[in-house]
Amino acid sequence: MSQVVEEVEIPEGVQVEINSPATIRVRGRLGELVNDLSHTGAKFKLDGKKIIIKFMGKRRRAKSMIGTITSLLENMFKGVTQGYTYKLKIVSTHFPINVKVQKDVVIIENFIGERYQRKARIVGEGTKVKVQGEDIIITGIDKQAVGQTAANIEAATKIKRKDLRKFLDGIYLFERKVGME
Repeated sequence: MSQVVEEVEIPEGVQVEINSPATIRVRGRLGELVNDLSHTGAKFKLDGKKIIIKFMGKRRRAKSMIGTITSLLENMFKGVTQGYTYKLKIVSTHFPINVKVQKDVVIIENFIGERYQRKARIVGEGTKVKVQGEDIIITGIDKQAVGQTAANIEAATKIKRKDLRKFLDGIYLFERKVGME
């Protein structure tokens, strides 16, 4: 079996700690992220300002796994140094939609005139959701948590059994960027 080795450069201002078997802790000026990558089967080693990733396996599968791990690590580095911001737009043509944030839940009221509330869960500890007029702004250091929170809010306003060309009401993602607001 062949082995694929990849090196990932650690940026300035970021501390990395690798615990056994493959739990990676990344600290930066905005906070700390922990990711357990033991399910990947890769071996990690800290060498100065580099993380060395070794993966045993066939060439194509090994390269794809290394690429995934590298992306996860780079997203963690960007998260603890710059953060992530996702913006969603509240679109209502028939009834005005009311959106509130309570603890770890986004509550959507009066969606297409419905009497009951629709709820969307906020994922992650450091994920913050703000409602500013027609915009919902989600910020945090964990890209997966911020993205999943945006997806939960979008899915909560999915319209079923109506003509989507006429009923455009909903909450839709319109901007993703690196950096916190």
